[in-house]
Amino acid sequence: MPAAGTSTKSDERRRAIVAAAIDCFAQKGFYGTTTHEIAEWVGISQPYLYRLYPNKEALFAAVVDHVSVVMTDTLVAHSPASGGAGPALEAARGAYAALVADRSILRFLMHANCAAGEPLVGQAVRRCYAKQVDTVRQLLGDDDAVRRWFGTGMLDNVVAVLGLADIDEPWAHTLTAR
Repeated sequence: MPAAGTSTKSDERRRAIVAAAIDCFAQKGFYGTTTHEIAEWVGISQPYLYRLYPNKEALFAAVVDHVSVVMTDTLVAHSPASGGAGPALEAARGAYAALVADRSILRFLMHANCAAGEPLVGQAVRRCYAKQVDTVRQLLGDDDAVRRWFGTGMLDNVVAVLGLADIDEPWAHTLTAR
């Protein structure tokens, strides 16, 4: 018999909690979201959520870790087998753009950066960045490419979250390069 909290059912609940937490935290951030809201979204009691995650910070850190795995898997799955840095960069940008087309993922990641002052969250965010740096370095080849990836990605995030593609203003055209 599996140990308490390790059954297939609790694994399923963890996945459901993580999925709900992405959406809840994306809307209101770490500080504005309650564990009661997440439990309610999943259809479980708050005490059951606390059986699986000892506190909100641990839950948020687990969600950061999950999103980090999703990002890494997405980038690696869409990387070309050959062709050099140019095609690899375009493939990675396309894969990342498709991933954050779900604005919940993008907003969650932005909130994660903002909550990095919380010890467990900060550790998870740094692990996430470390993993993404390693992945992008493997795909694109060198540290300069990694810095360009992150610089361009941060701008892409701002353009996406603010919906600048739909803004017909000179400043928005500058940021969207149109």
